[in-house]
Amino acid sequence: MGGDVALTANGIGKVNNTDHVPTVTRRDLLLGAGAGLGTVALAALLGESAGATPQTAARAKSVIWLFMEGGPSHIDTFDPKPELLRLAGQPLPPSFKRPITAMGVAGNALLPSKRTFKQYGQSGIPVSNWYPLVAEHADDLCVLRSCWADGLNHVGSVCQMNTGEILAGRPSMGSWVQYGLGSANSNLPAYVVLLDEREPIGGTKNWSAGFLPAQYQGTQFRADGSPILNLKPPEGVSDARQRAKLELLREVNRQHQRGREDDQTLEARIASYELAFRMQSAAPEAVDLAGESEATKQLYGMDRDLTRKFGTNCLLARRLVERGVRFVQLYCGTGSQWDAHADIEGNHGKLCPLSDRPIAGLLTDLKARGLLKDTLVIWGGEFGRTPMTEGTNGRDHNPWGFTIWMAGGGTAGGKIIGSTDSVGLRAQENPVHVHDIHATIMHLMGLNHLKVTFRHNGRDERATVNGGRVVRAVLA
Repeated sequence: MGGDVALTANGIGKVNNTDHVPTVTRRDLLLGAGAGLGTVALAALLGESAGATPQTAARAKSVIWLFMEGGPSHIDTFDPKPELLRLAGQPLPPSFKRPITAMGVAGNALLPSKRTFKQYGQSGIPVSNWYPLVAEHADDLCVLRSCWADGLNHVGSVCQMNTGEILAGRPSMGSWVQYGLGSANSNLPAYVVLLDEREPIGGTKNWSAGFLPAQYQGTQFRADGSPILNLKPPEGVSDARQRAKLELLREVNRQHQRGREDDQTLEARIASYELAFRMQSAAPEAVDLAGESEATKQLYGMDRDLTRKFGTNCLLARRLVERGVRFVQLYCGTGSQWDAHADIEGNHGKLCPLSDRPIAGLLTDLKARGLLKDTLVIWGGEFGRTPMTEGTNGRDHNPWGFTIWMAGGGTAGGKIIGSTDSVGLRAQENPVHVHDIHATIMHLMGLNHLKVTFRHNGRDERATVNGGRVVRAVLA
């Protein structure tokens, strides 16, 4: 699997041998360690269907990440700011440290939200009238209002929310989860990406395996036609013939691998061919919605033009986690469509209804099937929007304070964590950095973010870049 085995404080860990230092190879260790340790190590290396042994008590088996690319406005959705109405049209008061913004709007007038907020559920969580159906699930939502990030612009911020850093090259969160736990379904990828219209800013690097072995990268599925291009064998090629071709190809690859046992790329290629063969039957079935009832399709908004595309992807996400896929990421508004530099009413006035019904349908369906308790659902973008106006009716990027929410998967529903200041500019109470979000996701999946390591260029790399803390208030 492209790395040597090392004994760590937690048991079995994986390290990359690219440092060219004397080390015991994987084969030597497995041969010499005896049947007991060898079995444990082999399970970790091969990513058996049961996955690697969790390091903490796992609360979630799968993740569905609803990524609103472009930066949804927290102060118009889940973080009401009455003070903005009082200060409407005035510049940011001197008591607030003036930020350096992407478009230079720091000195512009404050823009109050035109939304109305109501309290929902027994918890009384306020949600704006742009998300009335999601609001009905308020008692399942754990709303983190004090998130913050490091990037000012989309390309770095989308990258950081996925990989922990604003510069490309690190593994995505889905890759770390797959690396730590393995796959729960040998016939489907452990990490699947679903897009709405186009690739997000930064493209495939957002689901890249980075310096991890290549087999841990995300696999993009299509909702229409074959879920993966070239998955279906040519006409007239039987399963037996296809299997024979793969057996020959595997033997050629294995011959080439002799003397190159630690070639990660070759190991990943062999594994990908095998997975592709198994997916030829499993993947089409997983995305075939013909057996879903009309009531279920309507629940997700598939009967409406506005919500059909994202609703279909939300239903696919449910079907994938139902079949053991560990990490599913759905992008909504790819190409930074949530990026409301102008006319936030028109922009969010379309994208919120586009996503409201599908997300509410997903939460309803997961709960009805008993899946929500084991599935961590995450909503949010790469940052929020400023309380200062851009132009006359838009909002600039705001990485200093914004909202995401989580539901299911062992999270405490009906809860608000942290706060931004009175105008929604900066995280104030209990700030939650992107690394903290990632540490919490891993903890809910049964992984210790400081103990899942991969040796690269002479150092043990971690998903949270040696930082991050588990936000304990999130845990049920």
